[in-house]
Amino acid sequence: MAEKEDSYKGSSLNKREVEQMFDTISTNYDGMNRVISFGIDVKWRKKVVKMVTDTKPYAALDIATGTGDLAVSLAQAGVPRVVGLDLSEGMLALGRKKIAQKNLSERIEMVQGDSENLPFDENSFDAVTVAFGVRNFENLEKGLAEIRRVLKPGGIFVILETSVPTKFPFRQGYFLHTRYLLPFMGKVFARDQKAYSYLSASAASFPHGEALNNILKKIGFIEVKDHPQTFGAATIYTAHK
Repeated sequence: MAEKEDSYKGSSLNKREVEQMFDTISTNYDGMNRVISFGIDVKWRKKVVKMVTDTKPYAALDIATGTGDLAVSLAQAGVPRVVGLDLSEGMLALGRKKIAQKNLSERIEMVQGDSENLPFDENSFDAVTVAFGVRNFENLEKGLAEIRRVLKPGGIFVILETSVPTKFPFRQGYFLHTRYLLPFMGKVFARDQKAYSYLSASAASFPHGEALNNILKKIGFIEVKDHPQTFGAATIYTAHK
């Protein structure tokens, strides 16, 4: 099992396919996140925000920002400058509307870009976050190396990602939820069963816990820790440069 996880290279879809998939589901994405996680993802994101703001960053980068939920939360929590980056222009367009409605346009910039070729200089950000996005990197190690490049020395990197519970009955419930319920809800509510089937499959195969810790350490991150959430259904990872 460990050997399989350590050999994980990245998403089974290429960047263009990922971009098209998220463009397609963008209008239903926020609502589906609430339904799929029973609203618990909001609590997880609040923990990420606290971990970041405790370091008092000036500039934060939120990768795979989607419609900007986490970017907005970071700005509202007091981070002076936030950049949200995503492949999907459909997601970003919705995010810009949300940010304008909250009068945060001067503090949050939304940028279309590739996580594996970030359009920023070295040591640009005090904090970098990725919520439910690293499993969609086409090349995981390349994306993580790019994040380390743009992070300032001493800066914090926080990942929020789904993981697989290890204990009964949570493990069995997790697989029931991701293999059957999630694709069904995607078909009914988002009218895209294929996209949500991919998302559930990628979540199940993505390395989590110590396996992802080891990859982060291999890239050069230090003080790497994992913090399981809700019986292991998700994990928050913290690391520094």
